[in-house]
Amino acid sequence: MRMVDVIEKKRDGKVLTIEEIQFFIDGYTKGDIPDYQASSLAMAVYFQDMNDDERAALTMAMVNSGDVIDLSNIEGIKVDKHSTGGVGDTTTLVLAPLVASVGVPVAKMSGRGLGHTGGTIDKLESVEGFHVEITEDKFTKLVNESKVAVIGQSGNLTPADKKLYGLRDVTGTVNSIPLIASSIMSKKIAAGADAIVLDVKTGNGAFMKTIEEAEALAHAMVRIGNNVGRKTMAIISDMGQPLGNAIGNALEVKEAIETLQGKGPKDLTELVLTLGSQMVVLGGKAKDLEEARALLKEAINNGSALERFKQFLENQDGDSSVVYDVNRLPQATYQIELPAETDGVVTEIIANEIGVASMLLGAGRQTKEDSIDLSVGIVLNKKVGDRVAQGESLLTIHANREQVDDVIEKSRASISISDNGSAPTLVHKVITE
Repeated sequence: MRMVDVIEKKRDGKVLTIEEIQFFIDGYTKGDIPDYQASSLAMAVYFQDMNDDERAALTMAMVNSGDVIDLSNIEGIKVDKHSTGGVGDTTTLVLAPLVASVGVPVAKMSGRGLGHTGGTIDKLESVEGFHVEITEDKFTKLVNESKVAVIGQSGNLTPADKKLYGLRDVTGTVNSIPLIASSIMSKKIAAGADAIVLDVKTGNGAFMKTIEEAEALAHAMVRIGNNVGRKTMAIISDMGQPLGNAIGNALEVKEAIETLQGKGPKDLTELVLTLGSQMVVLGGKAKDLEEARALLKEAINNGSALERFKQFLENQDGDSSVVYDVNRLPQATYQIELPAETDGVVTEIIANEIGVASMLLGAGRQTKEDSIDLSVGIVLNKKVGDRVAQGESLLTIHANREQVDDVIEKSRASISISDNGSAPTLVHKVITE
């Protein structure tokens, strides 16, 4: 088999076989196929697309290019959740203990962040002592006993995806549905989950800016998952403004604790209940979404969800007293308010720009080598649809420097106030096939 023949076949819009796709992934991972041929095939896929069988074959070839996590020693149906990313996306911190508290095992493999704020691991490390450097045996033991644990990503998980993603990033082929979908799903499948719930974001703070783009990606990922034997469904949710109120690592942990106490922001709470209900049904702990939602609400109301979060922190050597005293989390030196310049209704909060403002404070990484200040960030005091009076605080800047003119300028330019407006729709669509 020759790589040039594979390229020409896809260039001409023909369907690649499983063997041809496996030949490409094996050869490129080993270094036998050069970058220029791999980029040529990626461009052919970009223009000619792939059918469902090709997408599934590409995904599984990338899964099998490296380690595959074996979760078979964990009892029950293991359900994973993936978000396509956004600003203030605190859902995992709430969902993992909440879903675990009603008996669904959450064996979570997470990474560090590159962007507006840290990843799930960075956020959890806001809790003193917490760490994810645990053995696979301990990881399995913790999930069997407490139904929830988080471990760092394996260094050799889907190496083909890592290599191909780096190439796509510099060849103008990132924005291709089959390549995005197979990239995301290969990591989820290699991580060992039996069922997968996808939160596909849309809006100015998301990778997929329109509902149509988000829907196309969601359908592609759901079909891949189901085609390779993983129960998979997706929710398309809004990321036109930050989710919840907090953007920043310790600030998001605080918000997660408040949400588990039943005191969280309405949009974060609603999205958690929506995603969590799907996870509970897929995990076999409820017959339908209505029953699942009732179980989750009860876990919040009776304190068992918060208690599970406390136990989860203790299991991984974190200071669990933070669940009763959030002031034990890292605190920024300065809190600076941004007052509204006029009366009206908030009509827009550009999520990406608020995220960048938070990163300027040190809440995120611009490069992989950057260190994160876990205490800093931004807390929104008003959301889209809220009425505001002149002089009232739109947001609070948590900073460790007194001079924050750059953050104020970026934040103010991100918020629009008009005579009238309304809150956006949070969940646009649910996709199960």
